[in-house]
Amino acid sequence: MQERKLVAEKEIEINIYDIDAMGIVSNIVYVKWFEDLRTAFINKHITYSEMMKNNISPILMRTEADYKVPLNIHDKPIGRCWLVKVSKLKWELEFEISTKTKVHCTGYQKGGFYDVVEEKVVPTPKELLEI
Repeated sequence: MQERKLVAEKEIEINIYDIDAMGIVSNIVYVKWFEDLRTAFINKHITYSEMMKNNISPILMRTEADYKVPLNIHDKPIGRCWLVKVSKLKWELEFEISTKTKVHCTGYQKGGFYDVVEEKVVPTPKELLEI
């Protein structure tokens, strides 16, 4: 197993449309934040425009989220994303959404890259393998 490496970190703004009727962040919003973090990580190394020129796109094979402590509109969370594993055909990421004093959600994603023309899984771009 490779050592995990912090590859993305960002402050998260909680918007009014992120909260539910009880005033807490809806569970599905955390998955959106995972996507934002994954996109920030990939864009540091290869932009989506570059990928599309090569007819490839990242794909998800699995997403998990463990909800720990609810967030509300007044909280100021930070999102973190770690690269856990990268191989010729797959990548694995871990996520954490936390405030200064608490971890609110952790997560995991597994995915790869897909050729949108050939309609098949393709090797991980070299830009990501070299991390």
